[in-house]
Amino acid sequence: QVQLVESGGGLVQAGGSLRLSCSASGRIFGGYAMGWFRQAPGKQRELVAARTSGGDTNYADSVKGRFTISRDNAKNTVYLQMNSLKPEDTAVYYCNAGSNIDLLLNLRVFWSWGQGTQVTVSS
Repeated sequence: QVQLVESGGGLVQAGGSLRLSCSASGRIFGGYAMGWFRQAPGKQRELVAARTSGGDTNYADSVKGRFTISRDNAKNTVYLQMNSLKPEDTAVYYCNAGSNIDLLLNLRVFWSWGQGTQVTVSS
C-alpha cells in the first residue's frame, strides 16, 4: 500500500514562494513519471507539473516560468518550487505517479490520492 504525503503548503502573499515536497512510502519513484496536481474549490483537479524519470518535463501554461518540478529518486521525494505566486494558484496540491505524462494529464495515476497540502496566496 503506497502512501503519499504532501507537505510545504501555507499562506503566502502574492509574489512569494513556496516549496512543496511529496514522499511515498512503500514504493520507489524510479521509472515513473511524477506529477503535481492541484484542485481549487469548485474546479476540477488539474496537472500543473510533471517530470519523467528521464528528465522530460511538462508544465501547465498558467505556471510556466514560475514553477519547477524536481525529484530525488534516492529519497523517494518529488518537489515543486513555486515562485511569483498569484492568488489564482490557491488550491490543494497533490502528487502522484503515472506511466507517462500523457496519462498524468488525464489524471490516470497509479496510487490513491494523499491528503494534499493547502496553498493559499493572498493578494
